[in-house]
Amino acid sequence: MTHAYRLVCNRAVKHKDSTAKQKILKSAFEEMHLHGFQAASIANILVETGLTKGALYHHFPTKQALGLAVLEEIIRPRFEAGLFQKLRQEGEPVAVLINALKGWAHDADPEFIYRGCPLGNLIVEMSPIDRAFREKLSALLSGFEEAVEQALIRARGAKAVRSSVDCRAVASFIVSAWQGAAGISKAVRSRQPMLSCIDQIETYLLSLRPAVGENLLPTVLEIKAVVVSPVIVESNTSDIPPAPRYAPVRMDED
Repeated sequence: MTHAYRLVCNRAVKHKDSTAKQKILKSAFEEMHLHGFQAASIANILVETGLTKGALYHHFPTKQALGLAVLEEIIRPRFEAGLFQKLRQEGEPVAVLINALKGWAHDADPEFIYRGCPLGNLIVEMSPIDRAFREKLSALLSGFEEAVEQALIRARGAKAVRSSVDCRAVASFIVSAWQGAAGISKAVRSRQPMLSCIDQIETYLLSLRPAVGENLLPTVLEIKAVVVSPVIVESNTSDIPPAPRYAPVRMDED
C-alpha cells in the first residue's frame, strides 16, 4: 500500500466518521427537542440514522456525552448564528436588539415554537439534576445575556438610552422575559406570547431613552474630573491712576 493510497483511505475514513457523527447529533437533537433528554430514545436515534449501536458509542460513550455534545455542537451554534450574530450587527443599537429578537420569533418554524426553546427546555429538565449540563447551560445562558448587554452598552454609548441605565441588569431582565415567553408559547402552542413579550421589551427600551438634552449635561463625576487652574493676572499698579478724592458734603450747606 503506497503512502498516497493510505492518505486517501484515511481521509475517506475521517469523512465517513464525521458524517456519521453529524447524523447522530442531528437525530439526537430532534429526539431531545421532542421528548426531552431523559426520555430521548437511543433506539429511535439508531433507526433514524441507520447506524449500529457500536457506531454511536464509538463517538459518544455515554448518553450524557451525547446530550452534552448536542448542546455544544447543535444548540450553541444555532443560537450563535440565529441570534448572537444579529445582536452584533451594525446599526442603531436598540433597533438591532429588537429586530434580532423579533426575527428569531417570526422566522422560527411553528413546530420549533411548539416544542419550546431547546435551551429553556434543558434548563428546566437538567439543571436541577446534572452538574455537567448545568455548567454548560449556564455558560450558554451567560453568553446570551452578554450579547444583549453589549448591544445595550452600544446603545448607551450612542445616547440611545440614558447613561444611568444598568446594562447588565436590563440584559438579565430581557433574557429572563424572553425565555419565560418561549415557555408559554410552548404551552399554548402559539408564537403570540413571544411576540407580545418582545413588543413590551421594545416599549420598555424606548422608555429608557434620555430626555431632550439630558446626555448633553455633564455628570457629577465629569465635573469633579475637571481641574480648574487659577488664573493670576499681573498688572503694574503704577499705571493705575489714583481714585479721585472728594470733599465731604455737609447737609446744611446751600
